[in-house]
Amino acid sequence: MAVDLVSLPSSSEAGPPSKRRRLGWDVPDPLLLSDAARLQLQLASQLLQVYPSLVSAQDKQAAVPSIVPGDSLGVDSKMVCKADAEEVSKGSGDQCLAVTSLSPPWHKDDLDGHFNFNVGESLTPRYKILQKMGEGTFGRVLECWDQEDEEIVAIKIVRSDEKYREAAMIEIDVLHTLTENDRSGSRGCVQIRRWFDYRNHICIVFERLGPSLYDFLRANDYRPFSIDMVRDFGRQLLESVAYMHSLSLIHTDLKPENVLLVSPDYVKVVDWKNTSKHSLQTRRVPKSNRIKLIDFGSTTYDRECSLSIVSTRHYRAPEVILGSGWSFPCDIWSVACIMVELCSGEVLFQTHENLEHLAMMERVFGPIPSYLVRRSKGKAYKYFRHERTLNWPDQHTTRASIRAVERLSELRDLLGKHLEKVPSSLLSLLERMFCYDPLNRLTAREALQHPFFQEFSRH
Repeated sequence: MAVDLVSLPSSSEAGPPSKRRRLGWDVPDPLLLSDAARLQLQLASQLLQVYPSLVSAQDKQAAVPSIVPGDSLGVDSKMVCKADAEEVSKGSGDQCLAVTSLSPPWHKDDLDGHFNFNVGESLTPRYKILQKMGEGTFGRVLECWDQEDEEIVAIKIVRSDEKYREAAMIEIDVLHTLTENDRSGSRGCVQIRRWFDYRNHICIVFERLGPSLYDFLRANDYRPFSIDMVRDFGRQLLESVAYMHSLSLIHTDLKPENVLLVSPDYVKVVDWKNTSKHSLQTRRVPKSNRIKLIDFGSTTYDRECSLSIVSTRHYRAPEVILGSGWSFPCDIWSVACIMVELCSGEVLFQTHENLEHLAMMERVFGPIPSYLVRRSKGKAYKYFRHERTLNWPDQHTTRASIRAVERLSELRDLLGKHLEKVPSSLLSLLERMFCYDPLNRLTAREALQHPFFQEFSRH
């Protein structure tokens, strides 16, 4: 979901810019279940009974014993029987399956409609809650043990508020579209396992992935990835975006938090760049470079309205800010922002305000063409003098804002601060992905044919 993350620019000339607040979460290594714990879960799973869809309405009202895994024997002998018929919409295609399930303890939602829980409890008899993976405006993500398929999954539990439930159903529709056209799961978009409606919360079950690229950067003290990794990540990102665009889908919220490594495994290597004779520094390197896109809650079809505000602030394309209408190219701008961040370890546009954002763009890429201002049909005039010159700084601009903009430089110089040598092919690719005019910006397919990625294929 598109949000503006407020983070004021640093007030100091020296040093790196302040890190922005994130709406993301840490994804720790998968919980390793001991043999005893795994046996306990399997035993509990065998004891739990789920009624078939043809069960009669009278049978649904019958009392069913509630059995909860307890001590090492697998069942707490002090547990009492409790009947609680739950209507669960099981998302297998468009089919809904009404089942009577053994009820976990009831917890009242918090004031914002978030699902409350305790680690170790069950989320329906099938899923045992292992830990919370994260939380956002949409709801909470829990890591759960699927007792039927015997695997760890991630379950997105949407707030009970009606507007979030409606958004979740739209996301489910997008996820089914992506999955139906990619049965093998090779197109780089997270796979939905199933979905169900539980206690007025839409719950979406996903495959369990590793940390996001942002989480990995943060764990590495914001040390950038190698140029070869950036090339590999960029190629996979563009392949996934090209796949979505081929289905007339626009993600609209691409950012490092929404790009997850498939595996959490990594190795530590010596960081020669930061190592001195007095201090040996190490950094993390992913064992696998495979990534997948997540969070399709803001995804739209190309035919839908394109004048609304989309994308998280730092990855927002100029046409979105100018109000001139957006389409597939807004995703390409976001991918370019991500690639720069992976090269530098820092957000390219550390801002939270439109005029400052446009000033930063001009600092890096040069003046915004006046014909793009006119294309907005008046919506962007407030940012410009005579439809030509950006009205920055204005009477409301702070010294901190001026320093934040002046800290930036041209794209080549920005990359040169972090790369020993800036590949000319990378610079050429980014310049074409950062084209102000969305009509002239590279498409995902065109970007994949660029020499920067052809060099990768020859490695």
